[in-house]
Amino acid sequence: MTTEDLERQDAPLPGEAEVLAAIDREELISLALDLANIDSPSGEEKPVSDFILHWLTGHGIRARQLALVPERPNVVGRIPGSGGGLELIFNAHMDVAWGPRERRWMHDPDNPFYTSAWRDGDTLVGNGLVNDKGPLACTLIAAKAIKEAGAPLLGDLIVTGVCGEIGQEPVDEFTAPTYLSKEVGTRYLITHGVVGDFAFVAEATDFGVTWVEAGKAFFKITVLGGSSRYTPYIDHPDNLASNGNAVVRAAPVVTQLESWARRYEKEHAYVFEGGTCVPKVNIGAIRGGQPFIPIVTAEKCFLYLDVRLTPTQNAVEVMAELREELAKVDVPTEIECTLFRRGYEAVGAEPLLDALRLAHEAEFDKPMPDLAPPLSSMWRDTNPFNEAGIPAITYGPAAGVGGGLFWAEADDFVHAARVYARTALGICNQARR
Repeated sequence: MTTEDLERQDAPLPGEAEVLAAIDREELISLALDLANIDSPSGEEKPVSDFILHWLTGHGIRARQLALVPERPNVVGRIPGSGGGLELIFNAHMDVAWGPRERRWMHDPDNPFYTSAWRDGDTLVGNGLVNDKGPLACTLIAAKAIKEAGAPLLGDLIVTGVCGEIGQEPVDEFTAPTYLSKEVGTRYLITHGVVGDFAFVAEATDFGVTWVEAGKAFFKITVLGGSSRYTPYIDHPDNLASNGNAVVRAAPVVTQLESWARRYEKEHAYVFEGGTCVPKVNIGAIRGGQPFIPIVTAEKCFLYLDVRLTPTQNAVEVMAELREELAKVDVPTEIECTLFRRGYEAVGAEPLLDALRLAHEAEFDKPMPDLAPPLSSMWRDTNPFNEAGIPAITYGPAAGVGGGLFWAEADDFVHAARVYARTALGICNQARR
């Protein structure tokens, strides 16, 4: 870093004071709650996209919608710079987990926490609020403050609300367009011209930063049983692998997979300068037999696996490991990969990281905290950007899960919006070299 760079760190950013003064706490809280109270599970993002489009244009920010399918439009706002500067994309997703279909089998379908958000004093509560409409509101308010204050920008600031970030992927009868994920969101925007020099993905990270996120491979394992038999004719051998019912035979397969999962995450942990990416394995679903006719055994039982990948891994290698593990169990199985999405480490993100660190330290008067491994071990929309050669990082407010509820402190959203605004001023006013 040159002497000129060190001097620049102590200098106020162009329009910084005016921009920070334009960030209103109550307006930010209200916007976050308004967004989170529009239920928008994957496949049903249009109402919240329409809301954001209207909000952006109402505040004088040029905006438009881009969609692979009409009912799932992304929204893009742009504050033009005067020219010659770096361009920054703010990115946050509009879809939430989960819709009525998913809640039926996974959660309490009547719990309002999944479809709405509310304020409890200075605490904001709601699943969609934390993931990801609170951070989305922070980017919108930061952009509005920059526009409202008339802060000078050399490069454009782009703010996006995207579909399909939640990992809801096509498999079996669950098909497109509802069950489409990354194809309709950030990746679609990039391939249709929404590009910049850097991307800043707004998600809850407890104010730590990561430029690595995991990839993922989904696998469908078919456990094969014997011929279907009526209940009065079945046997119950001590060895579960010998049972003719594929549902029962799945038990030793699950045991083996869990043993492998414990070893897998230790053997493949990926250490980088900012933390550690720990690839986890989850048996996310099991299907076998029919609920309305439990009087016969199942000839097939299906296990659905989510296997996370570090930036150095691919799906073929993981499938080979899985085949070796399944061969250790005396149960006939078949395996297929139903999804592969690579993980990435950002290359060339140093200018954005430097701008963020300065913005964070200006806000908190201390360095950024270390990042917990799970926060660099999940899928985030940094991956499509880094895949496209646009260096991307993830940073956002603190959030917690307690008593079955996602929650965040209102003041943390304010801090995040201020850091986002400072970072944008720092990047967009750097001259392109």
